[in-house]
Amino acid sequence: MVNATASQPPAQAAGAWSPLKIRMFRSIWLAILASNIGTWVNDVAAAWVMAERTGSPLMVALVQSATTVPIVLLALAAGTLADIVDRRKYLLATQGWMLLVAAVMAALTAMDMLTPQLLVLLTFCMGCGAAMAMPAQAAIVSELVPQPMLASAVALNSIGINIARSIGPAIGGVIVAQLGAVWAFGFNAITFAAMLFVVWGWKRDPKQSSLPPEGFGAGLKAGLRYASRAGRLQAVLIKSVGFFFFAAAFFFLGAAFFRFAMTGWSAIQCAGAAAHTGCFAFLLMGEG
Repeated sequence: MVNATASQPPAQAAGAWSPLKIRMFRSIWLAILASNIGTWVNDVAAAWVMAERTGSPLMVALVQSATTVPIVLLALAAGTLADIVDRRKYLLATQGWMLLVAAVMAALTAMDMLTPQLLVLLTFCMGCGAAMAMPAQAAIVSELVPQPMLASAVALNSIGINIARSIGPAIGGVIVAQLGAVWAFGFNAITFAAMLFVVWGWKRDPKQSSLPPEGFGAGLKAGLRYASRAGRLQAVLIKSVGFFFFAAAFFFLGAAFFRFAMTGWSAIQCAGAAAHTGCFAFLLMGEG
């Protein structure tokens, strides 16, 4: 295993890319990036399979909802657990769960046994794993880098999320069109296996506290109390809900549109254009 603190560069090196000089942060950052890309590939494949097997835009939207609803249901619980349990073991459990679900989806697709009902159920299970893992993935950043690099490390995490969002759907479209959905689900499983391997190699140094451990209920109440009094956080949440409520229609029904209004390379080219637009926007934001 790798000791995350032993290989850290001097604290004063706090440039925008400095956190990537830390071996463990770099490994986990790349693993999370690959995992996020795999998740987008999985979402594209799931929506495409549902569109092909049912021809119903409602069912396509349902399978996409099964991915996002767990975030709404489990976000508070996941954040609380990320604060009170061993984050390394917690991430191992969540990544192992998602690896299992992705492998089952690939196997059922290969055997032509993935019914629409099973697809919704397994997509929901995948979404539950992702919802439980995200707070812990964000929280471990402070354990991987020294304090002067924390802001840069958080920014790099955001960059990784946007890179995956930009290129993941295009990669998923190419895989589904050229190889089939089973390969897309298998690709997702491989990314979770890589994440599991990297987290397994992380030798975490848990901080000792003189205070008694906080229970789940107390931690949940503390989080809700903070959110109720943080005006800036509330403003961000309200604006985010207002945007994603309408923007979600494109993500939910995009697969149905591509499936029925476009065929073959037309859909792939459209997805590729979206990916290039996202990358271009990312570069512009990076220069700003």
